[in-house]
Amino acid sequence: MARPKDYVGPLVIVWKTSNRSNSPIKIKKTPNYSLDYFLQIEATIPGIPKDAIILELGIGKNLFEIWKTKYKIND
Repeated sequence: MARPKDYVGPLVIVWKTSNRSNSPIKIKKTPNYSLDYFLQIEATIPGIPKDAIILELGIGKNLFEIWKTKYKIND
């Protein structure tokens, strides 16, 4: 039996553009991509550059709010 659609949560990515300490940390929630797709070498998600430094990557509805407070991101 297949899992219901709401069982799988959105993919949440926390990233920054460079290794510098003053580079802004950004967060993106993408409901259309799976974790396996993102981990492929050739995978790209619109809005995230290929050379971005990934800080956190996970699947879940609550991760967006948890990581937003952890990294002090104001949107």
